Amino acid sequence: MIDIKILRRSPEAIVEMLRKRNMDFPVQDVIELDKKMRNIKTELDRLRGELNTASKRIGIKKAKGENVDEELKILKELSDRVSVLEDEFRAVEGELNCLLLKIPNIPHESVPAGKSSEDNVEVKRWGSPPEFDFDPLPHWEIGKKIGILDFERGAKISGSGFTLYTGLGARLEFALISFMLDLHTKEHGYKEVLTPFMVNEKSMITTGQLPKFKEDMYKIEGEDMYLIPTAEVPVTNIHRDEILPEESLPIKYVAYSPCFRLEAGSYGQDVRGIIRQHQFNKVELVKFSHPETSYDELESLLEDAEYVLKKLGLHYRVVVLCTGDLGFSSAKTYDIEVWLPSQKTYKEISSVSNFEDFQARRGNIRFRDSTGRVRYLHTLNGSGLAVGRTVAAILENYQQKDGSVRIPDVLVPYMHGIKEIKG
Repeated sequence: MIDIKILRRSPEAIVEMLRKRNMDFPVQDVIELDKKMRNIKTELDRLRGELNTASKRIGIKKAKGENVDEELKILKELSDRVSVLEDEFRAVEGELNCLLLKIPNIPHESVPAGKSSEDNVEVKRWGSPPEFDFDPLPHWEIGKKIGILDFERGAKISGSGFTLYTGLGARLEFALISFMLDLHTKEHGYKEVLTPFMVNEKSMITTGQLPKFKEDMYKIEGEDMYLIPTAEVPVTNIHRDEILPEESLPIKYVAYSPCFRLEAGSYGQDVRGIIRQHQFNKVELVKFSHPETSYDELESLLEDAEYVLKKLGLHYRVVVLCTGDLGFSSAKTYDIEVWLPSQKTYKEISSVSNFEDFQARRGNIRFRDSTGRVRYLHTLNGSGLAVGRTVAAILENYQQKDGSVRIPDVLVPYMHGIKEIKG
């Protein structure tokens, strides 16, 4: 949630921000509701003052044995008026908050202007694409040939967008999860947490999934519960409604979780394989940072996610998202895109974002600084990494002419010594 003071101070800046984000939003409605709410509050404060004065006057008269019928009548009228205004205030406040929850975050000044992913800016590359003396196959064909991905039975069990991992496919998935958790805890200093995989509505509002992306969420019918779209949601809500000591920052968490997304709309070229699924595994990195150092933390978070791909020997590039492609809650996002030889293209495998105080305001997550002042902290998160997409990248980049797939050296201990998967 953006700071309402910014909108009051310079509404034109919010209008311009929304224009850069390709959003048409009734900013004037927000301004008018805010003004109406403040006017009601002013009147409420005045009437409550009169109520207080009237009550004291009645007390004095009663002590003197004087008649207070007229004062009681006035007190009743004031109380009724206050009650009506309180109801009106709550209604306007609710309407205003509903609109504020739909306003995206303000992009950081370093975010490039643009309308779509075509305008994202590449900032670096690591490694080189592998060279093959044969035509590389897509991961879904490889997975079927070596018997580790069963799309037909996955669809039979649950429907389209679900995959059954079998044998060494399941082993590879869990090997990657264990490897990533070990890397981030032992080398990068994150604290591992295992969270619930269902959260309440308030948790989803905190991170920005609701109300904006309700159509993409799995709701538990009849309950205030949603299946999580990412571990970012429960992990960020660990400190909801808390005031943290300044010296505890930054706090760094890593969490494995399954992720559940309806993924409304067309998948395009990702309709096949395991790039875009309704259920997938992910290792998530979340930071709670001091506002003054959050952009340094963003750069280190990016390096932590990149390091996974470096250890796996997978070629990738990093792009910074433009204003038109920036996520709803983010102030700045880097996407790490891994190389997929079969498509001769890069595919997102991690998004690393700084939300500044946007999520902290929604979740009331604060810290007390050295002067005793209570302030909103900054939240950040990044995939470290999306596991299914990492499996896809390994299958494609490590495929061999005989149809087998070599296991990256760093994963061999997690695969119980197995160095390749054969059909």
